[in-house]
Amino acid sequence: MQVKALLAEVRALHRRKGREERGLFLAQGPKLVRELFASGWPVHALYATEAAARSLALRDASILPPHVLERMGTQESGNEVVALARIPKHVPPVRLADGELALALDGIADPGNLGTVLRIADWFGVKHVLLAEGSVDPFNPKCVQASMGAVFRVQAHTCDLPAALDTLRSEGAALYLADMGGSTVFDAPLKRPAVLVLGSESHGLSDAVCALRGETIAVPRVGGAESLNVAMAAAALCMEFTRQARP
Repeated sequence: MQVKALLAEVRALHRRKGREERGLFLAQGPKLVRELFASGWPVHALYATEAAARSLALRDASILPPHVLERMGTQESGNEVVALARIPKHVPPVRLADGELALALDGIADPGNLGTVLRIADWFGVKHVLLAEGSVDPFNPKCVQASMGAVFRVQAHTCDLPAALDTLRSEGAALYLADMGGSTVFDAPLKRPAVLVLGSESHGLSDAVCALRGETIAVPRVGGAESLNVAMAAAALCMEFTRQARP
């Protein structure tokens, strides 16, 4: 394939429509590509500079000049290796094991925030993150980058969120809604299996999710900050879930 056509093919993956049409997304930079291969995730193609291929021992990489890789990637730096990975065609419905915690995000639009939440989920051993329809694409390049490889280990499920939450509750999961008006999480005996639902900083939880009447919990506020973004709240609440789950 000629360079011009190759660039057009890869740069189409910068946009959600292009990713959906081709079933591919970008993993960029040495760290993410190492995480990609370590996870066993299916790889469609791999491009690297000669120096990067040698230093990372990438025997199957197609060698390209640095200036071509710079145009191929989305980052200001770190585009010396770019992989095209496959988007899963089918993600099975979430089924929670006894003692498991899942996260659900209601209307998250910022790819950096979503990527950070995936990274937090990975840190705390959360395997499933449910996303409301209309949320940002988990395979957005900024999201993939912010996840620092967590996107390869944590399953992101875009779904009819209220329906999915209702099903999980009917199967025995406790439902916790993060809301500043809720009870402090320190005073809540947190049950498992459970789903922790967080909304966006600007809009909070949707009416449809609130109508499910889960238990509302909050990160206790001591200072004068108006709010926490979704990633900060996720980290704080997951910490308490983890603390309470200790034997």
